[in-house]
Amino acid sequence: MSTGTAAAQSLVDERIDQLLAGTPEREGPEFWGAMYDLGLAWVHFSEGFGGLGLSPKYQKDIIARLRGDGASFSNYQINLLGIGMGGPVLSAHGSDEQKERWLRPMYTAEEIWCQMFSEPGSGSDVASLSMRAVRDGDEWVVNGQKVWTTLAHVSKWGMLVTRTDPDVPKHQGLTYFIAEMDSPGVEVRPLYQITGEAEFNEVYFTDARIPDSNRVGEVGDGWRLTLTTLMNERVAIGSNVTPRGSGAIGDAVRVFNELGVTDRVKRDKLISLWVEAEAMRLTNMRASDHRKKGVPGPEGSTGKLHWADLNKRITEFTLELLGPDGLVLPGGYTHNRPSLAGASGQTVQRAFLRARANSIEGGTSEVMKNILGERVLGLPGEPRVDKDPPWKDVPRS
Repeated sequence: MSTGTAAAQSLVDERIDQLLAGTPEREGPEFWGAMYDLGLAWVHFSEGFGGLGLSPKYQKDIIARLRGDGASFSNYQINLLGIGMGGPVLSAHGSDEQKERWLRPMYTAEEIWCQMFSEPGSGSDVASLSMRAVRDGDEWVVNGQKVWTTLAHVSKWGMLVTRTDPDVPKHQGLTYFIAEMDSPGVEVRPLYQITGEAEFNEVYFTDARIPDSNRVGEVGDGWRLTLTTLMNERVAIGSNVTPRGSGAIGDAVRVFNELGVTDRVKRDKLISLWVEAEAMRLTNMRASDHRKKGVPGPEGSTGKLHWADLNKRITEFTLELLGPDGLVLPGGYTHNRPSLAGASGQTVQRAFLRARANSIEGGTSEVMKNILGERVLGLPGEPRVDKDPPWKDVPRS
């Protein structure tokens, strides 16, 4: 749909009015499903697939107005990887049949999604992965291991990139699939973090079969889809527009006031962190307004890089405010498997421990700096001796 600003705003307002009039509840699958059906889920997606074909700038207004009427968007927290990554990938590269099958239950959080890229020998260099997929008629037989898979233990579907041709350079031999996590031959094992929680997992595929209808994009085009996924992941992680004074900096201010801290040095440090958090929030708002339909640019890496460092510094400062109490983990140290990403942030101590992963997950800070150096500053890339030879000829550990 192509329409002028006034007509587009009128259409959005009309659909919001329909939603509020037709759904008494303001949270849950029924409400989120109605949003999807009215094109308010991803407003920049195509009509009939959760969107209206409009500029993504209207999404912020939709959410703000609905929140003002008491709506909850906990589906973003429940299914962050699906809504933040899977949806944009399917919108950009999926067939109409795939969008019809997966987008709506993804947005309503009735089907949880995970992402399976990293492997024990392929972390920051995703393109070197070795999980094999071999075609057998209308199916693909998959063998290999993935690691650091967030929420795989509660997921229905997983975004999966595999190697389908070892005889070409590493970036050219990859193919992208949607894997059903409860399929025969798929095993999920917990990886416990320093918080005592197993939010992450390792996933083993042993002669697991994936129908070719679950292949997204062309055979051998998996690297392009992987980039779309990773760029959206960094946007989802680092460019989230939150209310002013919320999140880690809100916890810092709360603890500061509850303890009645009078130390001026600590006060100045808190103010400095608050200003930095607010500057980042406003920058994310601007980036969100200008983000175009399709693959995000390097601004996602900018936000993710700065957020990882800032979040660690804020949680460390808040822990220091507690003094000796910061050494004690409230509720004790127990092993459990959360159903939400980042669920360990409910206390200052757990938030501090969880934040240690921020500079690793979604792309390490070192990788983010390389991306920004090459794509934004135009600096020469690091030597890559494994880029052109066939993947099978490249030595691996």
